[in-house]
Amino acid sequence: MSTHYKLDDQAQKFNSQSKVKLTDLLSRINKEKKIERKRNLALSVAAVSAVAVFGIILTL
Repeated sequence: MSTHYKLDDQAQKFNSQSKVKLTDLLSRINKEKKIERKRNLALSVAAVSAVAVFGIILTL
């Protein structure tokens, strides 16, 4: 009986610690989306720049 009480107590502590707010998840997703957009933009600019430089070198 005492082991059952200990397991219930530990399960209750785990449940109280594992709660996640939806607003926290949504804000984290939005932050990750912004970071991903910036990375994609930087990669696109780098690719366009590389093509432009390569094209200029070919025309010389």
